[in-house]
Amino acid sequence: MAHETLIGLVSQYSPSGLEQKAAEWLTERMQSLGYSHSFIDGAGNAVGIMGDGPRQVVLLGHIDTVPGNIPVKVNEGVLFGRGAVDAKGPLACFTDAVSQLGEVEGWQFVVIGAVDEERNSCGARFAVTKYRPEFTVIGEPNHWNRVALGYKGVAWSEITVRRSQTHSAGILRTASEALVKTWLAVQEFAGKYNQDKPRVFDQILLTLRGLQSGEDDFWQWATLQLDTRLPPGISPEEWYTWLKEVCGDAEVERKGFAVPAHVCDKNTPLVRAFLSSIRAQGGTPAFVYKTGTADLNTVMPTWQCPALVYGPGDSTLDHTLDEQVSLEEYEQAVQVLVGALTKLSA
Repeated sequence: MAHETLIGLVSQYSPSGLEQKAAEWLTERMQSLGYSHSFIDGAGNAVGIMGDGPRQVVLLGHIDTVPGNIPVKVNEGVLFGRGAVDAKGPLACFTDAVSQLGEVEGWQFVVIGAVDEERNSCGARFAVTKYRPEFTVIGEPNHWNRVALGYKGVAWSEITVRRSQTHSAGILRTASEALVKTWLAVQEFAGKYNQDKPRVFDQILLTLRGLQSGEDDFWQWATLQLDTRLPPGISPEEWYTWLKEVCGDAEVERKGFAVPAHVCDKNTPLVRAFLSSIRAQGGTPAFVYKTGTADLNTVMPTWQCPALVYGPGDSTLDHTLDEQVSLEEYEQAVQVLVGALTKLSA
């Protein structure tokens, strides 16, 4: 059945932490498509390998999604379902394209459906130690005729203000009031940094993820959770140093895994192969730079090879109730990838 890989994979609901059934389904699908071998690795990633040549291309997608099971259906050539966009569409595209390409003498193509990308990227952190690709393609939705060359870095933190108990009619600030002042100071700092940077990709982007407060007999406290998207040129270490200075006596605690921004080189055989293949499919190629973060940021500091991000779908639908991908666009993306890998490995 046409689009069986895409529809089948999207039908396997797999929010982060519950990817096993989807990984089992995908590795079985890879086997049926003629992969040299497929397996589930030590992190739970679904892996398919085509060929055994010394020159390696890794196509790294992710098999997990955010929570929220959306009924899977096809209506007028459009597939609806959780992960249709982010990012089972790109992962299925990788799977089908490599199957169509088949074995190429001197090359090995590794398709990975990584777990946990929507949380701490445990799957990509495991995979980065297992492969040394000559070229890397990361699977994220950016439409069939575009390639993404940059993703912002990310640093999560928790900021806490503590104050001794005070009467509500007193003149001293409560912990909650002090935390608000701290948050405004962080916003002001980012605003000053951003004021001469018109491109959003080059700005510090702050997202307030949560607020909590509490007290006991002698103390009160207030905490906020902060998600910071970092532009090129600001490392997570530098950001945490600045944040502690801005926050004064507030406690700043790092959370999760911070990664720097990554920008791919435009002038590589990989990029040229994709641009040529998009044109061959009748498209006008374009570059995009994303304000989010992807497994690109996790693996490239180690792999340090030519890379780009590719996949069908509209990224504005990521994580929404309306995730959908056109089956026509999906097929266009598969053919672009087949053409690009054919040109790359010629």
